[in-house]
Amino acid sequence: MDEKKILSICDHTLLLQGATWEEIKVICDDAIKYQTASICIPPCYISRARAYMGDRMKICTVIGFPNGNMTTESKVFETEDALKKGADEIDMVINIGMLKAGEYDYVLDEIKAIRKACEGHILKVIIETCLLTKEEKIKMCEIVTASGADFIKTSTGFSTAGATFEDVELFAQHIGPGVRIKAAGGISSLEDAERFMELGASRLGTSRIVKIIKQEQATGY
Repeated sequence: MDEKKILSICDHTLLLQGATWEEIKVICDDAIKYQTASICIPPCYISRARAYMGDRMKICTVIGFPNGNMTTESKVFETEDALKKGADEIDMVINIGMLKAGEYDYVLDEIKAIRKACEGHILKVIIETCLLTKEEKIKMCEIVTASGADFIKTSTGFSTAGATFEDVELFAQHIGPGVRIKAAGGISSLEDAERFMELGASRLGTSRIVKIIKQEQATGY
């Protein structure tokens, strides 16, 4: 198993409500040391993380997190503000209620609006698979493909479950060309990480993989 390869596609994550700057600094240091793809942190810490790390590591942040049912305008503002503060990548949560109501144009238009606000930065679309039916997951593969977003992402890690092998396999069967897959939430071992990669995930959202490499207790996202 190539630990460096696994680390290189990890968004090293700390999104807990009680996360402090001192804890975020540890995430920054570990990400640089282990050369992860990025750190994924709350928006309020973007400026400090950018000043602390300079250009040594990409910063990912979350928009409309974790519930997704904010207005489109507020999500667009969050996106623009995060990028101004130094974020490199945006992980947005869809409006799940609108999806379940069959308001597909609303969901698509919202993603497109945030895609436009991203100004060429990477956009990942969190669809919260644990709350969706198989048909809704397939529909979101179609919507994300049509939106021009870069990634479809399984989970926030704050709902009833995280990524599953079955969902990543389903994504791989239904996304269009150019859309990549991020598996996130509950990835608890290097073996699981490797399996997600084999099934088609090219990015992993996790707080545990670096802890495993450091031989610490692997708890969290």
